[in-house]
Amino acid sequence: MKHASIHIRPETAADRAAIEALHDHAFGPGRFARTAARLREGVAADADLSLVAMAGERLAGSVIITPIRIGETPALLLGPLAVDPDFEKRGIGRALVKTTMAEARARGHRLMLLVGDGPYYGPLGFHHVGPQVVRLPGPVDPRRVLLAELVEGAAAGVSGMVGPGR
Repeated sequence: MKHASIHIRPETAADRAAIEALHDHAFGPGRFARTAARLREGVAADADLSLVAMAGERLAGSVIITPIRIGETPALLLGPLAVDPDFEKRGIGRALVKTTMAEARARGHRLMLLVGDGPYYGPLGFHHVGPQVVRLPGPVDPRRVLLAELVEGAAAGVSGMVGPGR
């Protein structure tokens, strides 16, 4: 996908160092202690859904998607999503999210979860779900737990502890 002079494509092994540098800059070393990061430990990201936004040969942004379960229901964890400060306010983050959601839907996935900012992710189809529905295995601000149905009605009856998928 092209977005202005940005090209969105699946990440490759060659992108890993640049992605790690972007995440280190955006989130710092404390990112590894966050509950969402701990859910990703030992679980390979989905190579087809984890995307990068490239400005020529330069990494402009990245989104990582990891398989999870909510109770017994397969789902995807979105994040981290990061955009290089030189490329902020250009819609790159939203384009990465929209692109990965569309690809996930096309591949038969039904739900996507994240821990993030409701006003940012709400227009992209995410809504708040309370701890009575979705529980994470560590400290998290319950107001920031957001879920998107990739297929209408997919969240009906879904509840439980979030854990690694596959």
